[in-house]
Amino acid sequence: MTEMPEVRGKLTPHRALSELTWLRVGGPADYLFQPADAEDLQGFLRALPGTIQVFAMGVGSNLIVRDGGLRAVVIRLGRGFNGIDIDGGTITAGAAALDAHVARKAADAGLDLAFLRTIPGSIGGAVRMNAGCYGTYTADHFVSAQAVTRGGDLVTLGARDLAFGYRHSTLAEGAVLVSATFAPPKGVPEALHDRMAEQLSKRDATQPTKDRSAGSTFRNPAGYSSTGRGDDVHDLKAWKLIEDAGMKGAVRGGAQMSPKHANFLINTGSATAADLIGLGEDVRKKVYDSSGITLEWEILRIGED
Repeated sequence: MTEMPEVRGKLTPHRALSELTWLRVGGPADYLFQPADAEDLQGFLRALPGTIQVFAMGVGSNLIVRDGGLRAVVIRLGRGFNGIDIDGGTITAGAAALDAHVARKAADAGLDLAFLRTIPGSIGGAVRMNAGCYGTYTADHFVSAQAVTRGGDLVTLGARDLAFGYRHSTLAEGAVLVSATFAPPKGVPEALHDRMAEQLSKRDATQPTKDRSAGSTFRNPAGYSSTGRGDDVHDLKAWKLIEDAGMKGAVRGGAQMSPKHANFLINTGSATAADLIGLGEDVRKKVYDSSGITLEWEILRIGED
């Protein structure tokens, strides 16, 4: 086995990833690295042989790790990367800061990032996937991000560098986002908190928030745009196509398409990654057979079968 670089953080071999994903499935990573800070991450990546793959993992809210695990070093940011700083009209958050926490802190300061309140996950994932809700996307308020490249350099990235699209951004292979800065519109704190409370109530009423899921399973079959708003003006919704194909509530092993919201794939308690991915592919086939539309996965699938 390759000798690994010295670190100040925590480096764990053969770490089970099922414990770190919301769906609670998947095999082990060769290594899990939890860096102490950005300098620790830089030194590690600089010294890590280029032949070893790197995968940056957030809180595992939009991820299925296959049952064979991942032949890579998985990097998971923690306490050294979850700070939130507000300076006038801008807010800078560490990549490990939870979206909901950033939304609340911003609202306290009269800054409107309310759309983040109901998005599961962390800021790094929100930037990486241009997360959005209620017609607003991460790209709309994005100023810049800091990232550590696979070679260990700390770089600043602008919107042009990330080329935001619908549920997508462009980030160099092996790079790890460490923080992001936003310039949101101003708002009245009380009104922002009230709006977020309403959004939470609506989410809980329509989505299976008590079940093990990874959020929306498939993208809405919409066009792409530079702002990421492709799904806002499109009548076709993934949940409707799944319902029309008769796949709401469909089961495969321990996996199920939620009876509450057809576009949520859930682990009922005994699912394997193969069950979840297999059911998702069953849904895609049925939707194509009934509508001629091919659904695209929104959940990231990684690793070996």
